[in-house]
Amino acid sequence: MSLIVTGSIGIDTIETPDGQKADSVLGGSSIYFAAGASFFTQVRLVAAVGEDFPPAFLAAFNHFGVNIHGLETRKGSKTFRWHGRYHENMNDRDTISVDLNVLAEALPPVPETFKDSQFVFLANTHPAGQMALLDQFPKRKLVVADTMDLWIEIAQPELKKLLAQVDGFVLNDSEARLLTGEANAIKAADAVLALMGDGANKFVIVKKGEHGAILRHGAGTVVLPAYPSTRVVDPTGAGDTFASGFMGYVAHKDDTSPETLRQAMAYGTVVASFTIEKFSIGRLQEITRADIDARLAEYKKMIATGH
Repeated sequence: MSLIVTGSIGIDTIETPDGQKADSVLGGSSIYFAAGASFFTQVRLVAAVGEDFPPAFLAAFNHFGVNIHGLETRKGSKTFRWHGRYHENMNDRDTISVDLNVLAEALPPVPETFKDSQFVFLANTHPAGQMALLDQFPKRKLVVADTMDLWIEIAQPELKKLLAQVDGFVLNDSEARLLTGEANAIKAADAVLALMGDGANKFVIVKKGEHGAILRHGAGTVVLPAYPSTRVVDPTGAGDTFASGFMGYVAHKDDTSPETLRQAMAYGTVVASFTIEKFSIGRLQEITRADIDARLAEYKKMIATGH
């Protein structure tokens, strides 16, 4: 089924504690999401970049078969840039610099041919921009949004308005604490659900990095561990590709039953485990759906047997 993603495309510089550095590589929430979701279904993209966006980066979209009819190269603007440095544990990081650039501007219009999209993922960008897009998808079946600490800090009123209009919300445990004041992930998820309002099918996913993820919805709770990776090169984009595996599988199945959501959580976990093995989307460019399914089978066996 039709899956569309809106959000940031960026140029990242990433430093790791072992002295490695990836300078000016392709990044941004929507490129990680589009790459991961493409293993499950056709992906449409709505995003903006500046005049400085390297034309060579467009090859990545072609590789994954992403429909970029909604990608705008905006004259007079610069591409979103982020420079981060990871700590020894590879979970925590410092932002050395961030330049919102085109990300601080309005999102490009949704092409008419995209407006029949039924599964919508609002990747990380300003919540006011996320809200502005919703009415452009009259046939939407499922809308899931992501966020980051920046928007919780500077745009919380808009973010709370957005929450009341979406079906699912994805955030990490530190963002959940910041938004709700609850240190316990389950309590934080429940507080977010309360902000989302009534709706039997609404759900929240709290990502906990190397400790897995929690899905909370009306039918109960799903807790899955992370895949036990031994090769962690660059965790950037892991959360976005977790969401991509989740949404890609749900769109492919055209189903939001509790069992489908649980299976989607497992797929998201596995896609994210590949992402961290190289800088940027390098590892995703090397694998196939068969590789994902093979690792999923291995992951399920680990969960079932405990080793």
